[in-house]
Amino acid sequence: MASEIEDDSLKNDVYTAAAYGDLEKLQRLVEGEGHPVTEPDGLGYHALQWAALNNRVAAAQYILEHGADVNAVDHTGQTALHWSAVRGHIQVAELLLKEGAKVDVADLYGYQATHVAAQYGQTAFIYHIVAKWNADPDVPDNDGRSPLHWAAYKGFADSIRLLLGNLEACTVLVQAGKKDDLMVKDKTGLTPAQLAADKSHRQVAFFLDNAKRVYDRGCDGNTNFGKLSKLGLAPVLWCIIVGLLATYIHSVISGQYIMDMTAPFGLFAWSGVFLATAGLVMFYKCSRKDPGYIKANIRDSQNQRDDEPLLKLELDNPALLSGNWSQLCITCKIVRPVRSKHCSTCDRCVEQFDHHCPWVSNCIGKKNKWEFFMFITLEVFAMIITGSAAIIRMVRDPASPASFIPWLSYSAFNHTGALSFFIMDLFLFFGVAVLAVVQASQIAKNITTNEMANSMRYSYLRGPGGRFRNPFDHGARKNCSEFLLNGYNEDIERLDHTSHTDEEMGMIQMTNAVSQNGEGPSHHGNGTGHSCAESHAHSKSHSQVSSSQCCDHSKKTDRTPLGLGLGLGRNSASRQYVRSLLPL
Repeated sequence: MASEIEDDSLKNDVYTAAAYGDLEKLQRLVEGEGHPVTEPDGLGYHALQWAALNNRVAAAQYILEHGADVNAVDHTGQTALHWSAVRGHIQVAELLLKEGAKVDVADLYGYQATHVAAQYGQTAFIYHIVAKWNADPDVPDNDGRSPLHWAAYKGFADSIRLLLGNLEACTVLVQAGKKDDLMVKDKTGLTPAQLAADKSHRQVAFFLDNAKRVYDRGCDGNTNFGKLSKLGLAPVLWCIIVGLLATYIHSVISGQYIMDMTAPFGLFAWSGVFLATAGLVMFYKCSRKDPGYIKANIRDSQNQRDDEPLLKLELDNPALLSGNWSQLCITCKIVRPVRSKHCSTCDRCVEQFDHHCPWVSNCIGKKNKWEFFMFITLEVFAMIITGSAAIIRMVRDPASPASFIPWLSYSAFNHTGALSFFIMDLFLFFGVAVLAVVQASQIAKNITTNEMANSMRYSYLRGPGGRFRNPFDHGARKNCSEFLLNGYNEDIERLDHTSHTDEEMGMIQMTNAVSQNGEGPSHHGNGTGHSCAESHAHSKSHSQVSSSQCCDHSKKTDRTPLGLGLGLGRNSASRQYVRSLLPL
């Protein structure tokens, strides 16, 4: 009975009202009953921190107007800005910063808001405070770890959302940082890439290693291998097509055979030559044409200082504001358009990147995909006609045997050129025909080869529940007509607009994590060791999975009891108090 009374009393204070954003109760408690908003609760946390944790902007504004210190710290040295970084609440963080919150305040472990946001994969939060409020993305904590170290350390978790968040956080931090940030070591002697590899976060480690290679390789395109790779196989394919055409003309439709041709057969046979020649024209145009290169924001590497940021972030860029972090390009140092990709062979970003085709020695993108599709389509029809003409020529020979094996032997000796051409033609036909069918299918769906292969990597191709969704598909008829008439498809999204209020989305719950082990988004360190607890709350509105995972990067086996990172321990009073501030 006493515990029930205690729980009821806990829920009737300014801290609970701030956590729930109950402005009416907050006004009654402060103005009617005289409760202060400047004093911490029994566990040392301020009402402003609870409002910041749950993104209660109106409550935070009211608390600040009634004398609360925006830079007030709890017993762990954390401010309300730290708490807003845990869940990446930009709205309340913007209010705090406008009211004078210091973006560089560090807690007892040296964590600034950028460290906390990186630990929880809050990419948009990092982007916002770095770009607008000049937060330092490279500042080390007490163990010498920068936010990039922490993003790499946390790497992948059980939640797909957090998995993507940490990789995207690494992307933003690499973009906003400097060249030597990738090689900065913490007190354990590990770089961000080594730290990610040590924790088996392979994709993060690969991303960071690749970023380092990009900066180190310099102008490797000037080497012999680089020049050879850019030259590609276009000359080889050109020689193959011309050689097959010459063989076909010499062995099937000219010389001693021309007198035996009827007019319809001659027209049919020569139409294959015309189609193949038209295909060669398309091949040349596709190979030489700009596929849709995007202008890079790169200066001479010799004129770039080592302490200069790799990218000057654009705060109002709509792509980043919408969370499409994959549009950041490390190499070109730009925010590229949606559907574009950086080609490692061409070393350029390409608009509507489909794939890099070594056979045409060029990327296939927005500006040359029409020529590429016309090239393979014309060649498919040319191969059908020329192959058929070669068969007809061999079959219609009056001296050829009727049975298959003798006929094949006779053709090998008497129609060597025609038979050789047919075999090569048939061999190439299947590969090119499959490519043409795949390209036609993708054009009908308005999707690229790159998007099909990496559909789960791009946020704009994920719908509700993480399911695949193509917002650019306007139906096969419109997609095909637009491509054939314009030569490309516009990046016009077909969006299913849904609106959700803050109350509908609900306050993220952490009850399960607390009830299981009393742990939450806490950051505690001891010596050279470090422990962190990850809490993924279950939200009905998002159908997210609830899990609690403890990760340790320490040589020591003992661990300090973890709390909300916000300093809450394992004791029952702490758990009851947290439950009182969270919805059931």
